Parts: sequence; structure tokens; C-alpha cells
Amino acid sequence: MKAMLINAYGENAEFEAADVEKPVVKAGHVLVKIAASSVNTVDTMIRNMGKELPLSPDTPAILGMDFAGTIEAVGDSVKDFSVGDEVYGCAGGLADLPGTLAEYMVADTNLIAHKPKNLSMREAAALPLVAITAYEGLTRAGIKQGQKVLVHGGSGGVGHVALQLAKHWGADVYSTGGGDKQLALIEQLGATGINYKTETVAQYVAKHTDGAGFEIVFDSVGGANMTNSFEAAALNGQVATTVSMCELDLTLAHFKGLSLHVVFMLIPMLHNFKREEHAAILRDLAQIVESGGLKPVLDENRYSLADVGQAYARLGSGKAMGKVVVEN
Repeated sequence: MKAMLINAYGENAEFEAADVEKPVVKAGHVLVKIAASSVNTVDTMIRNMGKELPLSPDTPAILGMDFAGTIEAVGDSVKDFSVGDEVYGCAGGLADLPGTLAEYMVADTNLIAHKPKNLSMREAAALPLVAITAYEGLTRAGIKQGQKVLVHGGSGGVGHVALQLAKHWGADVYSTGGGDKQLALIEQLGATGINYKTETVAQYVAKHTDGAGFEIVFDSVGGANMTNSFEAAALNGQVATTVSMCELDLTLAHFKGLSLHVVFMLIPMLHNFKREEHAAILRDLAQIVESGGLKPVLDENRYSLADVGQAYARLGSGKAMGKVVVEN
């Protein structure tokens, strides 16, 4: 099969087209003909940093985690999938799991689900990593109908899904953005936009919560912004973050009695730990998508498998609006 390989890591590492052996299906897995794959920040981190990250595969490596495609073969003990089924998931591209930047992959059925019927392959491939991340963060924070929820970075990959899921679950949703395009998308997706460049945390907390703070803050920006999340949260509030590789003063979180939830959705893949929970989340997400509660936003640029280097550059440039997808 055709695949795009990384033979050496680094910021200027190039993908090279190669013919590699087509994988063979095994028990509990399915062979998928890949139609599309999306690019996530963690993919670009692996390409740039290589073995500085403990999750990076040995080279030569097939990267790519998200996919949508069609099942071509089914392994022993697989019950819920058949040849010809259209599926989606996040199932490779790290450690010893070959990725999705190829014509085929073998995927653990505990990491996939049937694709939402009302999405194209391109749209479905955009969802798994970011949607599972958003779902985990909000559910661990105990989201309930009627709560005031703040999403930091609501026009980004994880943020634009978190915003829609919070709204689907009945929350009153607000989201920060840093420009007219970002704020327009946030409003279009059903949240109240907050320009963090022109409003301080104290100002928007006073304006939207009468100074009480938000019951849940979902922080997809992280790092130094975590301090803003603590400031924006209500007493005994919940803060979920996807970016916490930083040193942080927890004093404010202590005096407000906050609960902090760190989401690292790659744990099931890395450690073969509770993978079936990802399949369950993907099934629930498909129902939410089919009910009209969630739709991925895709970047306007389209890329083929041969253009994957350009797709990575597009995400890394910070200019993409919506998910960057590679089509086979």
C-alpha cells in the first residue's frame, strides 16, 4: 500500500511517499481502507519533537491518529462490525500503533465506531480526537443543564466541539476568541463571544455572571491561560484543561475550592487502558451529530495524502479556521 513516512524527526522533517506492506487484520481488530485523516496539534508535536515525547513511534513512522474509512476485513471475535461498514476513530500514529497517513490501517474495534450517517468521510475524520477530548472534559466536570460554561479558545479544534457539546447538554455557553473571524464562528455555533483582547476576566465575569463566575471553565488554551480560568471560575467550580504541561500557582484554585480535570485522551491508546470507553464515546457522539447537536468545522483548504506536509504546515501556521483534513 501507499503511505507517507517520516524517516527522521525535526521541525523541517519531510514526509516521503513509500510503498509499504499492507497490514494484516488480527483478532479484535478490523482492516480499514482510509478515506480521510485529520491533523491535530499532537501530530505536529510528534513530527517536530520526535523522541523528546515519550509517545512518538520509532522511525520510519506512519503518523496520523484520526480517520474515517470503510472496513475491508474483520478479525476473529469482532461482533459489531462487518465488511463494508463506514467507521471513524482515533486509533494509531503513536507508540507502536501505525497511523492513518496510508491507504489502510488495522484498528482496534475498542477505538472506533460507526461513522455518523449525516457526515462525509472528510467531516467524520475531523472529529475523533478533538470530540473525545471535549466530551471527556465536560463530562468529568459534571456538566448539567442550565449551568454557565466558559470555553477558552472556542474557535479551535477542541474548543469548537466543546462549545457545541455544552450547548447540546443544555448549558448557557460563553467562549473567548481573539478576533472578528473567531468571534463570528463562536456566535455562529451558538455561544456568546468574548473578546479576550479587549475585555479583562474581571469584566466579563461581572458582565455575564454578576461576578459569581462560571460553574465550568473548559480551557483548550492552557499554559499561562490557566490562571485566567481559575479567576473566571465560580466558587467550588470545575476547570477542565487539555494543556497543562506547565508550572502553575494553585493558590487561587485553593482558595476558591476548584476541581481541576486534566484531559489526556491518548491514554487508552498508549497504555491499552479502558479503550472500550472511547468506542462508547464515539457511538454517543455519532448520535449527537445525527441529532443536529454537533457539526465539525473544516478549514477551507483541501489536501491529498501527497500534500500532507502542506497540511501540517497549515495547522502549524495558526491560520487554519477549523480542522485540517487530508483525503486519500
